[in-house]
Amino acid sequence: MALHVPKAPGFAQMLKDGAKHYSGLEEAVFRNIRACKELSQTTRTAYGPNGMNKMIINHLEKLFVTNDAATILRELEVQHPAAKMIVMASHMQEQEVGDGTNFVLVFAGALLELAEELLRMGLSVSEVIEGYEKACKKALEILPDCVCSSAKNLHDLNETTSFIRTAVMSKQYGHEDFLANLIAQACVSIFPESGNFNVDNVRVCKILGCGVTASSMLHGMVFKKEAEGDITSVKDAKIAVFSCPFDCMVTETKGTVLINNAQELMDFSKGEEDMMELQVKAIKEAGTNVVVTGGKVADMALHYANKYQLMVVRLNSKWDLRRLCKTVGAVALPRMTAPTPEEMGHCDSVYLTEVGDTQVVVFKHEKEDGAISTVVIRGSTDNLMDDIERAVDDGVNTFKVLVRDKRLVPGAGATEIELARQINSYGESSPGLEQYSIKKFAEAFEALPRALAENSGVKGNELIAKMYSEHHNGNKNIGFDIEGDGPAVKDMLECGILDPYLVKHWGIKLATNAAITVLRVDQIIMAKAAGGPKAPKQRGHWDKDDWEEEPDKFETHH
Repeated sequence: MALHVPKAPGFAQMLKDGAKHYSGLEEAVFRNIRACKELSQTTRTAYGPNGMNKMIINHLEKLFVTNDAATILRELEVQHPAAKMIVMASHMQEQEVGDGTNFVLVFAGALLELAEELLRMGLSVSEVIEGYEKACKKALEILPDCVCSSAKNLHDLNETTSFIRTAVMSKQYGHEDFLANLIAQACVSIFPESGNFNVDNVRVCKILGCGVTASSMLHGMVFKKEAEGDITSVKDAKIAVFSCPFDCMVTETKGTVLINNAQELMDFSKGEEDMMELQVKAIKEAGTNVVVTGGKVADMALHYANKYQLMVVRLNSKWDLRRLCKTVGAVALPRMTAPTPEEMGHCDSVYLTEVGDTQVVVFKHEKEDGAISTVVIRGSTDNLMDDIERAVDDGVNTFKVLVRDKRLVPGAGATEIELARQINSYGESSPGLEQYSIKKFAEAFEALPRALAENSGVKGNELIAKMYSEHHNGNKNIGFDIEGDGPAVKDMLECGILDPYLVKHWGIKLATNAAITVLRVDQIIMAKAAGGPKAPKQRGHWDKDDWEEEPDKFETHH
């Protein structure tokens, strides 16, 4: 009979072997705070126009070089449960407004860092939380007072460009004017009078080569594909879209054909050819001159398409097919039949062209209010183009946020300092122990201009002191001047560095909620990981002398 080993008394008795638990301030709360601090310090250096880039190699060994916090977090796959909460908050920010993810991280990290100081001073967690909640509520009340202007007309290109510029600047410093103009053109051209704007309607096509400034914008869609047949350009195109292969129809029932002599074989294949020709002819006679197919193009079908002067384009992705249908107003037909006039799409020209050394097919609308516009990005490396794509994404999202709420607040740390100043005085006037945490909440806002300053190589304390003195004199819109020497400040409304109101509103809300959720945890109990013992990793090839050598490419276990 096996010997019964008694377990240590206490919490461990209840749980299975191998379970871990941490409780109390020291083990649970500070541990969580530390993890979140680490995370926010990682992305903090990537904040603002002078932010550093991170090089991330994800689990599929794809390389990312970016300073976009949302991408960094998505590829990092954070494991720590408390840090995960902050990651979730920034994902929510990404989904809600599409920009300001780094704001959430830096701010939540600062809140937790200061909460740690308060807890070490001897405040209880609930007092800290109460103070933070009050301060957050107050911050969201003060925020509308910080609004310095609002978007008047989003159909005006110059005005829209100036708003998008700030979002692009933090991703692509140096190219912001050029890119903001491209994005504004793309957004304004598809922004309908009704006011519903869909982010998906601005497509991005990345083509290697040339430089960023060679990027351009088109109404319609661009595909990195070649035309299948001989015809490479069509004006005033009538488009038939098939979601099936461009091939002869396969019958539903299986049949066996018995062929006795050569003549019958000739007649059989002739029949097939005639049938194919009839189908292609019917498509042509319906008035079509471009065929887009979602499957493979049979040689014989292609032969007849060339004979009847049909341009054939093949798209592999069904999403691309759907978007194309939306752009040209076509219906994707599931089988090879002649389309009716309602099912056919229309666009001004379809042509094959070369951008760099890449063949692309362009579906172009001449008129302005197309359903879809495409930004063609050029760049010297794939990583660079990915990063520009993220900048475009942020710009388009900024436009969408402004469609929802036209208000704007000053950027470059001006809003944060104004909030910090007002919340600080609110903290002074509130009785009870919450006042400490309200003041710390105000202090947390300083982390943002400080991060901007430190990333630009300026002393943070000097800058913040300077900004406070300006704000005390009633200059609400004074923020950090990145281009100035040392800790320079200037009016953000005049420079046109503005952030959408909603980005800040949601950012403060989500960051505070995430920080409070992390603080509310006082015990971490981790059950034993599921699954039996892990199989030992096989090391290299069996015929190796030395185990330390690199395992061979022809490993035995695949």
